[in-house]
Amino acid sequence: MNASALLANTLSPDAETRQNATQQLESASRENYPVYMLMLSDELRNENSQIHTRNAAGLALKNALSARDSARQDEYSARWMALDVDARQKIKEASLLTLASPQPRAGAVAAQVVSAIAAVELPVGQWPDLIEILLGFINTSDDTNLKIATLQAIGYICETIKPEVLALRSNEILTAVIHGARKEEPSSEVQLAAIHALFNSLEFVRDNFDREGERNYIMQVVCEATQNPSVSVQVGAFECLVKIMALYYDKMSFYMEQALFGLTVMGMKHSDERVALQAVEFWTTVCEEEIELAHEAREAAEYDEPPELESKHFAKVALPEVIPVLLNLLTQQDEDADEGEWNLAMSAGTCLNYMAQAVADAIVPAVIPFIEAHIKAQDWHQREAAVMTFGSILDGPDPQVLTPLVNQALPLLIGMMNDENLHVKDTTAWTLGRICDLLIVTIKPDVHLHPLVSALVNGLSDRPRIVTNCCWALMNLADQIGIYLDEFITSAPESPLSPYFEGIVSALLRVTETTANESNFRTSAYEAITSYVSHSTTDCIPVVQNTVIAILQRMEQLLNMQNQIVGVDDRNNWNELQSNLCSVVISVIRRLGGGIQPMADRIMTLILQLIQGAGKTSTVLEDAFLVVGSLAAALEAGFAPYIQAFLPFLYPALKAHEDTQLCMVAVGIIGDISRALGDQSAQYAGAFMNVLLENLQSNVLNRNVKISILSCFGDIALAIGPAFDPYLNTTMDVLRQAGSVQPNPLDFDLMDYVAQLREGILEAYTGVVTGFKNTDKALALLPHVPSILELVHQCLIDDERTDSVVKLSFGLIGDLADCFPNGQIKEHLLDEWIAHEFRSKRGMQQETKKTLRWAREMIKRATV
Repeated sequence: MNASALLANTLSPDAETRQNATQQLESASRENYPVYMLMLSDELRNENSQIHTRNAAGLALKNALSARDSARQDEYSARWMALDVDARQKIKEASLLTLASPQPRAGAVAAQVVSAIAAVELPVGQWPDLIEILLGFINTSDDTNLKIATLQAIGYICETIKPEVLALRSNEILTAVIHGARKEEPSSEVQLAAIHALFNSLEFVRDNFDREGERNYIMQVVCEATQNPSVSVQVGAFECLVKIMALYYDKMSFYMEQALFGLTVMGMKHSDERVALQAVEFWTTVCEEEIELAHEAREAAEYDEPPELESKHFAKVALPEVIPVLLNLLTQQDEDADEGEWNLAMSAGTCLNYMAQAVADAIVPAVIPFIEAHIKAQDWHQREAAVMTFGSILDGPDPQVLTPLVNQALPLLIGMMNDENLHVKDTTAWTLGRICDLLIVTIKPDVHLHPLVSALVNGLSDRPRIVTNCCWALMNLADQIGIYLDEFITSAPESPLSPYFEGIVSALLRVTETTANESNFRTSAYEAITSYVSHSTTDCIPVVQNTVIAILQRMEQLLNMQNQIVGVDDRNNWNELQSNLCSVVISVIRRLGGGIQPMADRIMTLILQLIQGAGKTSTVLEDAFLVVGSLAAALEAGFAPYIQAFLPFLYPALKAHEDTQLCMVAVGIIGDISRALGDQSAQYAGAFMNVLLENLQSNVLNRNVKISILSCFGDIALAIGPAFDPYLNTTMDVLRQAGSVQPNPLDFDLMDYVAQLREGILEAYTGVVTGFKNTDKALALLPHVPSILELVHQCLIDDERTDSVVKLSFGLIGDLADCFPNGQIKEHLLDEWIAHEFRSKRGMQQETKKTLRWAREMIKRATV
């Protein structure tokens, strides 16, 4: 079969024909990659072929060059670079020639192919004349199709390749792109392609934005494009403005005053929703930037430093103009819109939410007249918009400003849970949930709690999306009252929710009896049950015990149904239900602590059955393992009878290197078991250490799991104390090597990783030192003290150090001093850098200061 027919068959409506053709192509790519790639490029270039066949050839070419997975991308790149130079050149030439195809779709897919090849070759110094060739197409050709496809190719290249690779050509690229985007360009298709290319190139033209003249010209072209006769160009221009605001906020004052303010407010009123959405997104982005700048200013103030960038308060200045437009957009709901469909009303609500956080108290007088005028309106659009407005401004203004308003509105909102309109009820439930989450102190137990709980529980029998919001509101109610009691009333025997506890949990359990999960309502109900269990006061413990019995019965029923599962949907539903049930069981175990012991046999029996039936890659495995970990923590030494039955399931999970999350959970369980059994876990330590050390050697295992393994060494050492001696030197060597990894200031991912790595090493050292402290094996630590303190020093001089790292560092110094009180490490403890760090308390949290004071006392004792 020839290439055209084979590619055409990959698009066949007949599944078998399509599958056979796809398999033949995959086989060809494996067996003779050069011939396969040349065949595809010939087909892409062939003007006599059908456009859908050429399109398929182009996509197959692109997919043979690019992959989302980094390991596969490396494989594809190596395979391409191993191709004969002549073959690569032919494919590149065919792709470039196809940019000029009279068929725009062929040119568009050729642009993707050119970009895919560029992504492989440019970073390694190949195809050095590509950008010059593409710029030549734009600057010297009158062929509109060629210009469009070339601009698309440049856009894709800018999107996929790191800015530094293209830095030397950034001026030329920008010039060509801006030239195509000008209002003088006769073709709106060229303008659109140029605007999209500009959008993708904005990150690497930072130097151009630093130069006022160039910045002015770029902004002029983009602003003019917002007024283009083509709506698509207008949308693209507003998208550019959104991104420019996010990247170059600090340079926008002049343009806001001169143009952006008016353009975006008018844009929000545009008759075409696509334009209006982007104009609203512009103001959402402004608010996001100013919220972040306010946060940074507060952080800087804590250190008595000026912020790096100051807010221009664009949102506050624009409030009188922007708010009326947003409020009007909120009334433009579509009664038949699909749930989750992004529309103008939703976008306006989101923008209002961010606006409230950005301008704080100033939002309140700007919206209250609208709420008061519309909350009782006949038209449901206006009622829903009023409630949405109220719910959207609850995060940002001072709670003292909002409290009287919420107190006044609560009875009305509770009553609106009986509104005849579905959308009004849905938004009301969401708003009540926001009040429960953000302003729990406004809910007076003797006034509001009974009607509020009644309304929300009644809502549990309504439509799925209303049920979901009622579950969320009930969960927030439990969480926030629980947090309030923990903070202000330690070990409260009862809660304001106690009289309603059993009724709420029973109603939530009824919601979960269904097999459906539309709008995620069943999962939301289980999450709410988990919150009620977690925050239950002593008087509600019998309800918690009855709840876990009901949950365990459901687990048994589901396990017995395993053989009836047919198809992927059934399996996914089964997995999701078991995960939900595991979450509730974990919350019960944590709440009851040792009181779970009478049910431990039943729980472990069910969990082991669940692990056996879950399958190797199921997420249920992670949840089942978390149940085991929480049970070990609760039972402590009482967990010993279950270990032998559980270990055969633990070791395969530890060796599942491809499954990062499962492996991470399994490593955590070793820590749980070690902490639970204490020195009794010594009999398992050898096997645990062997498998953990093997995992550190794996090339496949995610590096974050390896951080958990290092931390786990500390758990084991702390649990078994001097019995850890056989593993001490190996462990300390591993920790020293890991501690030598240095961050690269230009690689933010690596910097984050090194910060987490150091925290894991500090936790490991702390466990080892504490485990050996006050034992006859303590002297075995002496040779390792210099390397431990070297890491502590590195951590403390890091400008980006976190408070948890500082606390761990001081704690570890104190532990070492406590471990050697007779002057054995006196010379190390008297190092100038330690004295310097202990003099500095600036910006420290209270707990860290407490640790510092304790460590200072230990140092004094060890250096007298």
